[in-house]
Amino acid sequence: MKILVINGPNLNLLGLREPEIYGSGTLDDLEQLVKNHAAGRAQVDFYQSNHEGDIIDKIQSTRGVYDGIVLNAGGYTHTSISIADAISAVRTPTVEVHISDITKREPYRAHSYLTPVCAATIMGRGFKGYTEAVDFLISL
Repeated sequence: MKILVINGPNLNLLGLREPEIYGSGTLDDLEQLVKNHAAGRAQVDFYQSNHEGDIIDKIQSTRGVYDGIVLNAGGYTHTSISIADAISAVRTPTVEVHISDITKREPYRAHSYLTPVCAATIMGRGFKGYTEAVDFLISL
């Protein structure tokens, strides 16, 4: 099984950006955690971009290559119909992940364009949400 973890804007700043919300772990820490968790069960690749079009291109490249996507689209969650359209188009099972619980934050963060097109949504579980997403995809 092959899984692609995609992280969107500002997630490259994990460990620096608002640690009271996102914790003190870095993106490298997160990737190592997920890789170790999936060891022997799935190959996991990682991608991070601050650019919407790059994220869309990466989602489109998964068709026939990956068995699942773990996606934290960051702020694009609340604004990008195009990312939602890409998920729908490729039909690669996708789990939406958020480190914080977006429904308990600022009102503009409460809506996700991605939830309706994803197989599952996990939020408010910190880095553990990513490992839960991997387990979900492996169980499909």
